Amino acid sequence: MSIELTYLTLSALLAASLWLPFIIGVNATEAREVADFKRPPDLRQMPAWVHRANRAHLNMIEQFLPFAAVVLVAHLQGVSTGLTVIAATALFWLRVAHAVGMISGLARFPVRPVIFTAGWICILLIGGAVLLA
Repeated sequence: MSIELTYLTLSALLAASLWLPFIIGVNATEAREVADFKRPPDLRQMPAWVHRANRAHLNMIEQFLPFAAVVLVAHLQGVSTGLTVIAATALFWLRVAHAVGMISGLARFPVRPVIFTAGWICILLIGGAVLLA
């Protein structure tokens, strides 16, 4: 398996697991309107880290789909360069840093948008390598 596909797989596992901090936080919080399951919990009634955990998961999903698309197209086209390897590796570790920083509250403005933008640039670099091949 290529390095790009390895990091795509790791990113998929991260995306598939980032719901856990949110749901743990929801269940650890004394629920006022959660017990009936008629609608999602009001994040304003949750601790701030629970809301941030939800956003970390959504942010990961936002970048995972385009990342998966460009990595899979690159693989199908036989495109694997030093640049695509670095970009795929960087995107995964940026997403880990983003999730940890977001959930913990340590990554404040401008760190979070810088990490997100760096991930976007990684996706563009892989996509550009595909288009230029």
